[in-house]
Amino acid sequence: MLTDAEDEEKWLAEGIAGIQHNAFYMHRALDSNDLRAALRYSVQMLSELRTSLLSPNKYYELYMRAFDELRKLEMFFREETARDAISIVELYELVQHAGNILPRLYLLCTVGSVYIKLKEAPGKDVLKDLVEMCRGIQHPVRGLFLRSYLCQISRDKLTGIGSHFEGDADLINDAVEFVLQNFTEMNKLWVRLQHQGLTREKDKREKERGQLRDLVGKNLHVLSQIEGIDLDMYKETVLPRVLEQVVNCKDELAQHYLMDCIIQVFPDEYHLQTLETLLTAFPQLQPTVDTKVVLSRLMERLSIYAASSTEVLPEFLQVEAFAKLSNAIGKVIEAQVDMPIVGAITLYVSLLTFALRVHPDRLDYVDQVLGACVKKLSGKAKLEDTKATKQIVALLSAPLEKYNDIATALKLPNYPRVMDHLDNGTNKVMAVVIIQSIMKSNTSISSADKVEALFELIKGLIKDTDGAQDDELDEEEFKEEQNSVARLINMLHNDDPEEMLKIICTVKKHLILGGPKRLAFTIPSLIFSALKLVRHLHGQDGDAIGEEVAATPKKIFQIVHQTIEALASVPSPELALRLYLQCAEAANDCDLEPVTYGFFTQAFVLYEEEVADSKAQVTAIHLIIGTLQRMNVFGVENRDTLTHKATGYSAKLLKKLDQCRAVYACSHLFWVDEQDGIRDGERVLLCLKRALRIANAAQQMANVTRGSSGPVILFVEILNKYLYFFERGNPQITSSLIQDLIDLIKTETQSDSTSDPSANAFFACTLRYIEFQKQKGGAMGEKYEPIKA
Repeated sequence: MLTDAEDEEKWLAEGIAGIQHNAFYMHRALDSNDLRAALRYSVQMLSELRTSLLSPNKYYELYMRAFDELRKLEMFFREETARDAISIVELYELVQHAGNILPRLYLLCTVGSVYIKLKEAPGKDVLKDLVEMCRGIQHPVRGLFLRSYLCQISRDKLTGIGSHFEGDADLINDAVEFVLQNFTEMNKLWVRLQHQGLTREKDKREKERGQLRDLVGKNLHVLSQIEGIDLDMYKETVLPRVLEQVVNCKDELAQHYLMDCIIQVFPDEYHLQTLETLLTAFPQLQPTVDTKVVLSRLMERLSIYAASSTEVLPEFLQVEAFAKLSNAIGKVIEAQVDMPIVGAITLYVSLLTFALRVHPDRLDYVDQVLGACVKKLSGKAKLEDTKATKQIVALLSAPLEKYNDIATALKLPNYPRVMDHLDNGTNKVMAVVIIQSIMKSNTSISSADKVEALFELIKGLIKDTDGAQDDELDEEEFKEEQNSVARLINMLHNDDPEEMLKIICTVKKHLILGGPKRLAFTIPSLIFSALKLVRHLHGQDGDAIGEEVAATPKKIFQIVHQTIEALASVPSPELALRLYLQCAEAANDCDLEPVTYGFFTQAFVLYEEEVADSKAQVTAIHLIIGTLQRMNVFGVENRDTLTHKATGYSAKLLKKLDQCRAVYACSHLFWVDEQDGIRDGERVLLCLKRALRIANAAQQMANVTRGSSGPVILFVEILNKYLYFFERGNPQITSSLIQDLIDLIKTETQSDSTSDPSANAFFACTLRYIEFQKQKGGAMGEKYEPIKA
């Protein structure tokens, strides 16, 4: 074959021109009923197919031009024999006088098609004669196209309703024998093509062979369409003969294509009933054959067949399909020692998919596949092959998708053993898949043993398993991973307090080992899960919870306290402080004063020693004040101690503005409407006056630094606090104090040339509120004197 494309196009054009020229004169002879002239021109036309200068693709174009003309010639032969112008026997003898063997055989096949149609001789004899004579062409390309033509023109005589080989068992055998013989000869020609030409052109020849494969596979397609081939004939004759040719040809391309062709063209029922015979051929194939693709396609087809009807499932059990497939895959992997690891795992993925579709109730089958995968991976380092790791992820994801329940996967002993062979990155990917599966199915993990097994599976997210440093992690990806773990913790639940406490302890054990960077994401979920259990226990009969029971609020608070201490040491003091306050609120609800006091003490220690940022201090002190206000468990001494600390820290904030707001917020600690014992009007007034002094100092400082009025809005905010406590009935807050503050604000506003519009608006709204309350009556109307203009 020449590689010059331009020369090849020129030769193709010349060949087509030759065919068209001779076809023209052939048609003129046919119109004149000049048979001999027609045959002479048809021979000259078919002689163009004797070329060796064209590639298979180009030769195919030339062949199709000749094929179209031969179909017209065949119609002429039918008409001539039908009107008795010439007998078919004479015509069959006449075309054999052609000088060149290739045109002669094309004409013989054409006349033979008419011969069979007329039934003047046994069809099997004609076909046997033709298939034997075609051996005269041993050039691979020319021989393949000739035999393809023979297959094409005999196809309608062999298959379908009304075929000449229908109904009679002997005739069906003859038809099968013809196709098998033609298939065998074509495959030999196809395989032989690889040995033609120069060694350096081997890749080119393999590509050309790939272009010719459908010519060979057409025979198997014809076989599958022959009426009368039942399961017994397929089992005893067709499949053994085809497999014998496939195995014996020892050609990688042919074996791969033909095995795939067998699976594609014959019925699924036949594959199931001859599974052992079919699978026996796979280990005998060449080691370089990509058997995983073919086997995977076979299992895919059988899976779909099993799902098509429940009536066929007993057949799968009867033939032990899974056991045979598993055994065959093992033999293939053993025989192909050089098979890449990704190939073996791909086979296991297909086998697992088959097991899940056909035998979803057999978890032992699923675990058996996983165990085989572990065995294949044993002794190897962590996988670095990207394709192989993707296949393992597919293998591990399949049970999750099928059962939609992680609890089922946790029953598989080999499941975590497969995950151990993943590198850290892929392990994380798989862990996220597992968590997403739990979230999607809304699965509640309800026992400590299951939690232990689950956290072993997702350990790639919980702790570093390959020495990766935190600074090497992608920040956004890391946050998303840890947030998924936090969401998972909320799915761990059991109504039994004892078992739930075991779950909490199990989670704590795993999380504490996760390193400092992870704790800030995962510990809060665990804390809130524990507090939920505490409130559940508090809602039960208190007498029923004795000290001998493990799950008591006190014991849970001890565990929670230890957990938050670990978080505080990360350090993450702001988060730890918030959690201490949440725990204090829960302990207050359980009437545990010492525990509540202990949590507040820890919060103050963190505030004093760890919270250094001024903005964080402001946020923290307001959280402390707000939480402390809601506490009702404290005695006088403990409450005084805590409120004293809160007011003290409030007055020490960095900025006067923050000091003022924190101090007047502390006034609420001394007046709680819901608690009769906490209504100290005098201390409320002291807080407000202290806040007023701080606001005044801030105002003076502003006058010095800017030469103008300072934060007047602080005075308005304090005025609103005066009004709040006045309406609550605090006797220390009088209308005169309120009036003095109003006058002060008016003075400051009038003297401020650059007054704050928001402060003015706030003050105006406050005055309107006072007027509204006075008109409405009530405390404001009875006690408050008219505002002076």
